[in-house]
Amino acid sequence: MENVPFCSDVSYRSNPPQPAEAGGENPQSGQAIARVWHGTVEILSNQPVAQSTYRMAVGCPPVAERIRPGQFVMVRLAGSMEPLFGRALALYEVLRDEAGQTVAVELVYRVVGRVTGRLAEMGPGDRLELWGPLGNGFPADPTGHLVMVAGGIGFTPFLALGQEALGRRRYGLPARPAPWARKVTLCYGEPTAAWLAPMEEFQQAGIDVHLATEDGSAGHRGLVTELIEPIVAQSDQPCRIVCCGPEPMMAATAQIARRLGIPCLASLERPMACGLGICFSCVVRVRLPTGDWDYRRACVDGPVFDAHQILWDTEISLDQGSPVAHARDRRSVENP
Repeated sequence: MENVPFCSDVSYRSNPPQPAEAGGENPQSGQAIARVWHGTVEILSNQPVAQSTYRMAVGCPPVAERIRPGQFVMVRLAGSMEPLFGRALALYEVLRDEAGQTVAVELVYRVVGRVTGRLAEMGPGDRLELWGPLGNGFPADPTGHLVMVAGGIGFTPFLALGQEALGRRRYGLPARPAPWARKVTLCYGEPTAAWLAPMEEFQQAGIDVHLATEDGSAGHRGLVTELIEPIVAQSDQPCRIVCCGPEPMMAATAQIARRLGIPCLASLERPMACGLGICFSCVVRVRLPTGDWDYRRACVDGPVFDAHQILWDTEISLDQGSPVAHARDRRSVENP
């Protein structure tokens, strides 16, 4: 039954969708229910933009008109069971027709496995199975200076977010109030210049772009996290940090933000099989106010989390006397 959309009930623990998007209320939890479109879509374009990095547009008005910065879709090969599972891809941009109607979603991906390898071989007219929009996305809370920190393919959600923050574009139904930031900066790092995606669209949107490469072939020589403190120190506005990319980079960003006393949000990329909260393959440890921790699903409770509440893998070697370590030890005994 191709091209026949269905709606699936998905519970969101945090940042629930607005009532106009909601599909009712979960009678057990009282949480908002999101409606998820599912069907087959046509690839409109699929072009390389950097080493092993592609920008793909798919025609899907039901998703394009509702998706917001930081949300994602799941894609898999239409009519094929190999690979079996789909791949989560974040919104890069939406496309509009001459009448101003949103008609397509742009996704950027890097070839890292079988699904993305097959995607890179596809072209206009080929079809994909797609479901979304998924996840909570970034909140549109007013701030003075939004500092976006991206490592590798983690730059993907920040074009839409930066444009919305500056009031250049609006996304979703209903569209959120914009602008909600006075200034937006992108710190974007890659191992070498060949991996850097073009930044012209970011700059044309009024986003201040700072590059870092580990080998010094473009921008700052070193890690992208080394750009954060000088930018915050020179800012004349209250700052908020958002980050996306490799988890060690995001953990380091969260540590810097904590030291500077700045709010920080992290968009996590975890392996996902369904994107609907059913399989629990994408869980992340999150600190609770009690000092204990619990699992949250990145696909429905995230992918955007308060970075200061995440128990990063780099913190697993915490002192064994800490409340978090005791909680972890209890869980390992109770749930072997």
